[in-house]
Amino acid sequence: MDLKLKGKRAFISGSTQGIGFAIAQQLLEEGASVTINGRQKSKTEQAKEKLQKQFPNTQVSAISADFSKKEEVENLLNQLTDIAILINNVGIFEIEEFKNINDQDWYRYFEINVMSAVRLSRKLLPQMQNNNWGRIIFISSESGVNVPENMIHYGMSKAAMAAIANGLSKLTKGTEITVNTILGGPTYSDGVAATVAQIAETQNLELEQMKNAIVQQTNPHILLQRFIDPSEIASLVAYLASPLSIATNGASLRADSGVLKTI
Repeated sequence: MDLKLKGKRAFISGSTQGIGFAIAQQLLEEGASVTINGRQKSKTEQAKEKLQKQFPNTQVSAISADFSKKEEVENLLNQLTDIAILINNVGIFEIEEFKNINDQDWYRYFEINVMSAVRLSRKLLPQMQNNNWGRIIFISSESGVNVPENMIHYGMSKAAMAAIANGLSKLTKGTEITVNTILGGPTYSDGVAATVAQIAETQNLELEQMKNAIVQQTNPHILLQRFIDPSEIASLVAYLASPLSIATNGASLRADSGVLKTI
């Protein structure tokens, strides 16, 4: 299927690895030009070079910016022009008991996971409105619906993302702009992979054994019976970024392999 993305320009926050990087790959495969983003300049440039080697006939650019630092965010925003597709993907997560999450942690999660999307959308939505075409996609999580007891601050931020996306979609009436949210399930991103590897080493288990044990312990009802691959989230993103998805707007779409029990 031709997703008709040739000539479209996308910006993906937090895209040097994991889901964000997989989204960049998928959009480049479909002919879009892509601007990636990472916190560290060296790592961001390395990711850019990797994409350029993989897709030599495409346009890849990179902007490094730490979304916890307002001056770096301002610099990034000033460089964003003619963006037709915005993927709000950047985010942090960790496992922590509620009693140990201090005020600074709550603000940090809100600043990075939520305000990054607010600032990018506030900058780029008017440009899309001027062009009467655009896509804004929020990469949220099933944890924003079924909030984990040991990641309440993370779940809060993902629920907030979905709320913002729902409100923004109402500003697109009568246009060729859509705003949607993806509720991803347990995904084997680089951050998750590092955590799993560390636990496996501590418990003296093979990596695959550890992965299977974690899935069965935390999400025994996942229909895939394994972690979701980042590319499997990226495939849904590519469709939502396409002109073919115009009838899907203001929606929260699940890519959770049945983890959520709602219809």
